[in-house]
Amino acid sequence: MTDTPAAAPSLRLRFAAISDVGRVRKDNQDSGYVGPWLVAVCDGVGGAARGDIASSTAIAQLRRLDVSPSGESADDLLTKVAGALHRAHERINELAAEDPALDGTSTTATVALFDGARVAMGHVGDSRAYLFRDGEITRLTSDHTFVQTLIDEGRITEAEARVHPHRNLILNALGGPGDVEPDLFMIELAPKDRLLLCSDGASGVLDDDRLADILATGSPEFASVELVRASLEAGSSDNVTCLVADAVDAAEPPGPGEAEEPVLVGAAAERRLHRQRGGMGSLFRGHRSGDTGELEPVQAEILDLPYAITADPIDPEEARYAPRPPRRFVWLKRLLTLVLLVGLAWVGIAAAWSWTQGQYYVGEQDGTVVIFRGVNTELAGLSLSEPYESSDVELDRLGEVEADRVREGIAYDNLEDAEQKVRDLAARQSPASESSAG
Repeated sequence: MTDTPAAAPSLRLRFAAISDVGRVRKDNQDSGYVGPWLVAVCDGVGGAARGDIASSTAIAQLRRLDVSPSGESADDLLTKVAGALHRAHERINELAAEDPALDGTSTTATVALFDGARVAMGHVGDSRAYLFRDGEITRLTSDHTFVQTLIDEGRITEAEARVHPHRNLILNALGGPGDVEPDLFMIELAPKDRLLLCSDGASGVLDDDRLADILATGSPEFASVELVRASLEAGSSDNVTCLVADAVDAAEPPGPGEAEEPVLVGAAAERRLHRQRGGMGSLFRGHRSGDTGELEPVQAEILDLPYAITADPIDPEEARYAPRPPRRFVWLKRLLTLVLLVGLAWVGIAAAWSWTQGQYYVGEQDGTVVIFRGVNTELAGLSLSEPYESSDVELDRLGEVEADRVREGIAYDNLEDAEQKVRDLAARQSPASESSAG
């Protein structure tokens, strides 16, 4: 890399950008920005911790780099990119410190700062940058992910990484604990070069050959639209953001419909529109045939990675439909529950029966007054009382009102009161001769 300042700009960028929420997620956590001197993409990480805020905050810091070059050296350009990434990292952490709901939020960032002849690249996370030149595609960035370390060590292939259960584990991001450590490097551009910066919603489902096929066709706008469409048709379950910039001769005039003002896409743009329109839906509809794989990592296997960040942890809505492991010993749990319920019922019945045995009432049996133990009622056809003491008081020798009360049952809380009532009735009954005469 040379440290000499660039000559007067010989190239300019013809650019386009598009971001789509996709067919699975409810909100867009990607953000993108492309302008005359800057291309940047960020993919928010955090799920419920609002990755959209992290990505849009990062873009708000990075877009300040989009200024006309002033003859900086390569080292100067890389220093500017590194400084912008560090400021974004600090700003996201400041927001998280102010609002506990944002704790754990972070974002990837891939940046290309253009000076008219070359780009100063800055990269953190697993968004990607590609260079398409003379029909060949070259991946410029290396993912800061757990599976990339396995690829680098020769333990798995690129194809195996796409379906690995830990493919969403990010080792370096803006926001979160520790300092950010971006990859920084320079790329010399030539006329007709095409740059692609994208989130893993695209690179996670489209291999290099498919990317090259699409980048070989049409304008930047056409290519960006086709990249997003192809990603969704390939089964991407993530947000998809693609930014395409062509290096063209600086003297070449803008073509019809060519964007000349900066383009802001994704969460950075939608957060303003969300309150007015109730959010932004997907631009592409249709079936989906697969999954980019936002699976939760097995933490026990990554204890030696203290700053690992899980990309897009499962949200409550997804958790409702997530597969559950089979339950074990279901029959035993049900049996124990049944035993517990029967035991509680038995305790309740025993307590009720114990209470009834302290209750008495004066009633009638075979024409005579009898003291019953229990309560004067039936439950499921079973009497809750039994004769306890008999007497020689005859119902026919009592007055009509008193006899009716005895037939209905006169309740008492203790035996003494019931016995006293029988003695009172005995004293008031008429002589046997009068009863016979009647």
